Amino acid sequence: MSGKDEKDKETEQQEQESYEQVLKLCGITQKEVKNTIADLLQGENPKVQISSERGEVILRVSAVKEEDKGAKKLAKPVIKEIKARFSEKIYTTEENVTLAETIVELLTSNSLTLCTAESCTGGMIAARLVDVPGVSAVFKEGFVTYSNKAKRARLGVKKSTLLKRGAVSEQTVKEMVKGGIFAAKTDICLAVSGLAGPDGGTEEKPVGTVFIGCGVKGKINVSEFHFKGDRNTVRERTVTEALSMLRVCILKYYSEKNFA
Repeated sequence: MSGKDEKDKETEQQEQESYEQVLKLCGITQKEVKNTIADLLQGENPKVQISSERGEVILRVSAVKEEDKGAKKLAKPVIKEIKARFSEKIYTTEENVTLAETIVELLTSNSLTLCTAESCTGGMIAARLVDVPGVSAVFKEGFVTYSNKAKRARLGVKKSTLLKRGAVSEQTVKEMVKGGIFAAKTDICLAVSGLAGPDGGTEEKPVGTVFIGCGVKGKINVSEFHFKGDRNTVRERTVTEALSMLRVCILKYYSEKNFA
């Protein structure tokens, strides 16, 4: 037997003795995930572990060989059940793949271009995206419009909107999306405006209030979020939720385009 064959046999034997699969989720909280798979978290073999990182939820399913059943065979039904319960919330099953990488791949495969319009995140969304090699083919421009004056000058947000609704509002973010698409000449704009704190909150709009908007080919969705934590936590959560929304919007566009 050659050295390669021996190595392959050894690897296969190790896989049969122990096995681990990672599943990364976005657009859902750790608490929601925990409640949804409370029954699966009780098992010891296979074992499901849950953790959170930058607003994403990471599940690890591990198993060890048990009598005549290999580890992978034991883990497979649990992995299948997790996929059935969370569906599109699972953005990858690869350890080293990031949310930004999956989005760049979706943009590329659908020939879509993107710009960002950021207020409270100050360019963090753009930074997360440009970490991905090859992003220049789809990411055209990032606007950091922190002040109301910048929102008006760079994105065409109406003065009346800012006076009546405020910078942190659904209408302002909707106008930021429209303005970004117009200014950058892209298919998509992802926009955010919020109160990261520690100051500036009100009873109506407490610190942690964030509006995130995504427009794809003229269809605009805006959602309101209320994040807990310090300034950095709110901003990190905003970035992750924004990327998650972008991913969902692209998938919806793909579905409507191909299955209409």
